[in-house]
Amino acid sequence: MSDAVHEFTLDALEWHPYVQPVDLQKATPEQLDALKVTPSNTKVSAYVLVLAQETEMLAERSPLFNDIMYSDGGLSRGGRELGALAASFVNHCIYCAQVHANRFIQLEKRPEVVDEIYTNGLEANLGDYDQALFNFGVDLTAHPDNVGVYQFYHLRETGLSDLEILDLIHSVAIFGWANRLMHTLGEPHRKD
Repeated sequence: MSDAVHEFTLDALEWHPYVQPVDLQKATPEQLDALKVTPSNTKVSAYVLVLAQETEMLAERSPLFNDIMYSDGGLSRGGRELGALAASFVNHCIYCAQVHANRFIQLEKRPEVVDEIYTNGLEANLGDYDQALFNFGVDLTAHPDNVGVYQFYHLRETGLSDLEILDLIHSVAIFGWANRLMHTLGEPHRKD
């Protein structure tokens, strides 16, 4: 078995659960419905298979996640990924950070943003727009009780609409939740 990864990386990682995931071949009809598995869908992550232990929760979580991260309009997909990366960075969720850093790079074609975050952490010095998104994600994750007028003013001054700000809040929040589950249910390992 490979060693757990404890440092941020862009390398492909696998998440290894501490608890037994649902066996897709033995899944109940309720679990399959929550997973939305079709005969052509063979790529279901270990994380989702662990969540399938609680079918009612998973049936609510997946559509919510898809709406937050993939809906049309509002904040760009790259902006949502940067919000998810900020939350994952604060929560030290190596697996989620790797996924969302790579998606940001894929979508935005700006690896230098992730390089700066991975090099300088919470002191990253980014362009105004990216800095506003990253700082908000950090603030909302680290100190949600201190987020208020100042942060919203700064986001609006950077050019974000209320809908874009709401999308950013949602992407940061769902990864605050997901990171905590990932930590308690398993750990990341390098792909063999």
